[in-house]
Amino acid sequence: MLKLYGGARSRAGIIQWYLEELELPYEFVLLDMKAGEHLQPEFLKINPMGKVPAIVDGDFQLWESGAILLYLAEKYAKTAYSLEEKAIFTQWVLFANSSLGTGIFIEANREREMPRLLTPLNEILTKQPFLLGNDFTVADVAVGSILSYIPIMLKLDLSDYPAIVNYIQSMSERPAFQKSIGGSK
Repeated sequence: MLKLYGGARSRAGIIQWYLEELELPYEFVLLDMKAGEHLQPEFLKINPMGKVPAIVDGDFQLWESGAILLYLAEKYAKTAYSLEEKAIFTQWVLFANSSLGTGIFIEANREREMPRLLTPLNEILTKQPFLLGNDFTVADVAVGSILSYIPIMLKLDLSDYPAIVNYIQSMSERPAFQKSIGGSK
């Protein structure tokens, strides 16, 4: 069975959300970050950086949330995707973890980056329910998780972005979201 290693209120919730969406059985291994369990030799064999999330899938070990999402999509998604579709997923996952995450969570970047990032996202979501059209994909987990943390953790005003507000609401109502990120409020 796949093992997901994470800490309380960590990016492991993003992976947990996607595992729930995939209806994939997994064991969640909660590490006590305050006690330094992520820095113990046993976990450092899985991720020498001592960061969560990380997974162990059989003999395969992987860390870094974006890499894990893409691996899970490739191995366990019920739909076969073309190389181009996989590249688009990669684009969105990298965007979520680098551009969107740093634009929202690093306070010094927020005033400049939020409008630059959220305005085009709002445009996209005005025209369609999900990032890539009518189908929920790993791209929505990556971007939707970052966006969903805004009302949970930051309480920022999103009134200029009504389609994003609706998207966050839609994501938060998904049963798999409720079993993961939504359950940690």
